Amino acid sequence: MGYVETRNLHKHFGEVEAVNGVNLSVEEGELVVLLGPSGCGKTTLMRMIAGLEKPTSGEIYIAGERVDEDVPPRARGVAMVFQSYALYPHKMAGDNIAFPLEAVGMARLAIREAVARAAGMFGITHLLRRFPLQLSGGERQRVALARAVVRSPKVFLFDEPLSNLDAKLRATARFELKQFQREIGTTTIYVTHDQVEAMGLGDRIAVMNKGQVHQIGTPQDVYDDPADTFVATFIGSPPMNLIEHDAGTLVGFRPENFLPRQIFGAQDDVVTYRFRVRRVEYLGSDRFLYGVLEERQRSDQTVIADLPVTITTPIAEGEAYEFAVPCRAQRQFDARTGKTGKRKTDGAA
Repeated sequence: MGYVETRNLHKHFGEVEAVNGVNLSVEEGELVVLLGPSGCGKTTLMRMIAGLEKPTSGEIYIAGERVDEDVPPRARGVAMVFQSYALYPHKMAGDNIAFPLEAVGMARLAIREAVARAAGMFGITHLLRRFPLQLSGGERQRVALARAVVRSPKVFLFDEPLSNLDAKLRATARFELKQFQREIGTTTIYVTHDQVEAMGLGDRIAVMNKGQVHQIGTPQDVYDDPADTFVATFIGSPPMNLIEHDAGTLVGFRPENFLPRQIFGAQDDVVTYRFRVRRVEYLGSDRFLYGVLEERQRSDQTVIADLPVTITTPIAEGEAYEFAVPCRAQRQFDARTGKTGKRKTDGAA
């Protein structure tokens, strides 16, 4: 049994099935990211674990104890950090951090020591006497994290806590959050729709859509070996190319594996395609080439190639070129179900 576990968990809102039979197991000390588009059920799943929503059916366990039936949120040993930070505007930062401890009647001296320890952990000791409106977005985020840490919870639940930050600060905060989680070793579930955030933070990623988990695996697993076409096209920017192949089959390959044929050796095991380039985007370190395959595949299926700056092959819009994909980098999917098949290992296109 995982440290946090859901078994066949369902949640209905009227006719809408927000969570549909989710089985999730998070090990002690692990950071698992729930990743998916808006409305996929990831936040509802987290709120059920926290006790803020009651499941329609199914079971939830935390540290071996079943909690879905009659254990209130405050008794589950979880701390939740929201997208909005949910700080009390009339309380100074130090009082916001102290509030959960005051609510359970902890002694005043012990509270001061716990607040000082949590503030020091996030480098905000000098901010404890400021009100939230006097803090930047990054500083407010740190106060919210310190307030969660101060309770010494069994489980951290993060609901898109970095989405209000600008891109540069978000990258810094992501690194700090990962370091913090590693240092304290608290089991953590993190919700986001941002795949970069998920890939950078998660020990494992649970990719969700329409209330279901499509795949759970390490960032490398879900990127290199997607379980179905949804994961293949949701993970990756640009997404995996999917093209029609034999009857009932889709072939997928990542844009960075789709390269000019001449850079491969004559003996390399590759599949070659005739690629007509319609548009070129220069992005500094990369060139994105958008076009179509002229042989055997539909002419209206856009395919993307990602060429690093180190590949200097001249490419002109409107021209056709021989491009190739290593056989080991191709994946097969069932065209009807979208599920993955065996890796493509032969050289037939």
